[in-house]
Amino acid sequence: MSSVAEEGLGLAYARSGRRRGGLRIDTTALALVLAIVLFGLVMVTSASVSIASEQSGDTFFYLDRELILTAIGGAVGACMLFVPTARIERLSTPLLVVAFALLLLVLVPGLGHTVNGSRRWLKIAGMGFQVSELARAFILVYVASYAVRRQEQLRGTLGGLVKPLGLLACACALLLAEPDFGAAIVLFATGFALLFLAGARLRYLLATLALAAGGFALLALTSGYRLRRLTAFIDPWSDPFHSGFQLTQSLIAIGRGGWLGVGLGASVQKLFYLPEAHTDFLFAVLAEELGLLGAIATLGLFLALVWRSLRIARLAAEGGLPFAAYLAAGFGLWLGIQAFVNIGVNMGVLPTKGLTLPLMSYGRSSLVVALAWAGLLLRVYHEAAQAQGSATAREAVARRRPRRAAPEAAEP
Repeated sequence: MSSVAEEGLGLAYARSGRRRGGLRIDTTALALVLAIVLFGLVMVTSASVSIASEQSGDTFFYLDRELILTAIGGAVGACMLFVPTARIERLSTPLLVVAFALLLLVLVPGLGHTVNGSRRWLKIAGMGFQVSELARAFILVYVASYAVRRQEQLRGTLGGLVKPLGLLACACALLLAEPDFGAAIVLFATGFALLFLAGARLRYLLATLALAAGGFALLALTSGYRLRRLTAFIDPWSDPFHSGFQLTQSLIAIGRGGWLGVGLGASVQKLFYLPEAHTDFLFAVLAEELGLLGAIATLGLFLALVWRSLRIARLAAEGGLPFAAYLAAGFGLWLGIQAFVNIGVNMGVLPTKGLTLPLMSYGRSSLVVALAWAGLLLRVYHEAAQAQGSATAREAVARRRPRRAAPEAAEP
């Protein structure tokens, strides 16, 4: 009789689970992503009106394209909601192969499209696609998979850490060949932080960090254009009309903003003074027009989304989904590191690099890949919530299970 009652109770929970079925959306993460994207649309419009009018005669040229890209990225992100993370884990090795193939293809003359001296784009249907954005995501997926499959080696031996770091170093070498120093820095830093979260030993991490820092410093000092960027970063006012032009104009824009800014749309620096105002230096225009208050609000949105991503990663880990947890953590780490680098460049605390502000700046590949990854973050939350719900149902069944009466002692 007790087994019948147990089966009936389990069936009731299964049916109630189906009635409550469907996608479980983390409204907090979704609201933060939407807020950053919508804020970015407003700022891209404001920062690009002058250059759009000059180049095409259409004041809203870049806004129209940003809206199309947002719709494409949103559709890809929605599709990612229906892709189980277990399937992505099984495909991690093929995705790694695709990532390296893309990084190699872009270096082939005639295939790679060169803009401003860098060969970073492939022409697809007449539109340029920056392969490093997608390749970095695929590589981080593989690193997350490696952290699950080789957990014991990663946590116990130096070799377990050297293997993924060597993989990251090879990918960074291909990125530097484009050249794309900023993307290489962000990829290595994100992968390094993800391996740290996965449990790699601190002394091994510190040793490899010192080697990596020395390697990147050597690359910066042995390359002419990187060295010029570094010296311009140290003292941009020594050559404000050439090597230090971008940084000085960015600092002027931020300085003009004051506490509350000069007003939305009233920026002066975007009027052909500040290069790449709607892409790499969007934050400078934002600080000029909205002031310190707007800059703090922007930082708050990014910090909140990074925190929420790590919170979702923790929920997934508690639900017994380590790979999904590393995916969510990878998104949060990538978002925080790239936003930190972009804002640091705009404020003059880091050397100039060609990186967009994630989810905000005008950038075709960057926006689509970031929205797809945000969709994957929501998928992780869905699976974590499902795992937690299943565990709660099992605990409830166990609590309601009838206790068997203790057998009576036999009479002597």
